[in-house]
Amino acid sequence: MVGAAWMIVAMAAFAVEDALVKAMSGLLPVGQILTLFGLGGALIFAAIAVRQGDALMTWDVVSPAMRIRVFFEITGRLFYVLALALIPLSTATVILQATPLVVVASAAVIFDERVGWRRWTAIVLGLVGVLIILRPGTEGFSALSLLAVIGMLGFAGRDLASRAAPKSLSTAILGLYGFLALAVAGLLFSLWQGEAFRLPDARATVLLLAVIVIGIGAYSCLMKAMRSGDVSAVTPFRYTRLLFGIALGIALFGETLTMGMLAGSGLIVLSGLFILWRGQKKAAEVGSTI
Repeated sequence: MVGAAWMIVAMAAFAVEDALVKAMSGLLPVGQILTLFGLGGALIFAAIAVRQGDALMTWDVVSPAMRIRVFFEITGRLFYVLALALIPLSTATVILQATPLVVVASAAVIFDERVGWRRWTAIVLGLVGVLIILRPGTEGFSALSLLAVIGMLGFAGRDLASRAAPKSLSTAILGLYGFLALAVAGLLFSLWQGEAFRLPDARATVLLLAVIVIGIGAYSCLMKAMRSGDVSAVTPFRYTRLLFGIALGIALFGETLTMGMLAGSGLIVLSGLFILWRGQKKAAEVGSTI
């Protein structure tokens, strides 16, 4: 119960972070938001790492797995923030929930993990849910929604690379380089866009500080959740982010839900929960056999 509570708090905080980033996108260039958010988070994680006695720079930091992780972190962060700025918050949040489906499917291919036909069916149904939300080939289709899809794929790649990252790297070090990747993504996008940084006004400064504090808090709550209870019992509560994201989108930005959005969301969540349940069942069968 403690782990579940931490997970719900973490997902609520992440949803608030997304809403603040979306609100801030009307005040500052997207590249500047990414850069300042990344630097602020990196400084905090660097302080945590130093306090824990972690070395900030080792050979493990530049290992192939970490280089791949940084690439996917940049991709995921950049395109997801662009999605937050340009499409409804609820749509971006729902598409992001497909990340576990892509991770499981990719793990079967990359890490040769066994995924039976039932879980493959669930993965396909979950991705069908994404297509229902995107509505390709119809008048309601928006190419901007693909930004959220690319961001989701980037986060899935980051999660897979994290599994292959050296075990010697602490959570604080992973957080440090994750936020540095975010700052790099912001600088690269600013150079490509050619938009100069602007001096934040009082409102933008408050929002930026809130994003940094809430983002660090959300990450910390997530780590507490994963360490406070069984992963199998805590992980399903990740999907509460969808509820918080949709609620904030409706309350703050006047967004509306369609039947397609509800149907697609249902497929994604049910598929993810089924995959998790099948994974638990398989693990239990293996454990009983041993």
